Amino acid sequence: MTVYFEDIKVGDSAEYAKTITEADILMFAAVSGDDNPVHINQEYAETTPFQTRIAHGMLTASLISTVVGTRLPGNGTIYLSQSTRFKAPVRIGQTVTARATVVEIFPDKKRVKLATQCLVQGKVILDGESLVIAPSRGE
Repeated sequence: MTVYFEDIKVGDSAEYAKTITEADILMFAAVSGDDNPVHINQEYAETTPFQTRIAHGMLTASLISTVVGTRLPGNGTIYLSQSTRFKAPVRIGQTVTARATVVEIFPDKKRVKLATQCLVQGKVILDGESLVIAPSRGE
């Protein structure tokens, strides 16, 4: 899906939801090289304040990339920056809803600023902001 720059309006929003599985965490650890035991070792994780394994923060944040790259603006979008604040962990079996909402449009360079969030059961567990170049019909 693609929402072209010319059709984007402040307030436009899109979401993507995914239930985080053990396989997701293990594959992310393998791809990223981040084998922190809080993610992959239950015995270790039980000794942490979380008391169980949690998903990588960047795995959660990557769901924002899914929204931006496949829904709003979608195919052809180029990421310029992403700020992220982690507010709570994600546990195996929880469903994360990533949301991006257009907050500002820069017509001269076809750039779009998006407020970004990830939520679990309606609670914000991550928030931030993305700046992207949206695909255009004129290019």
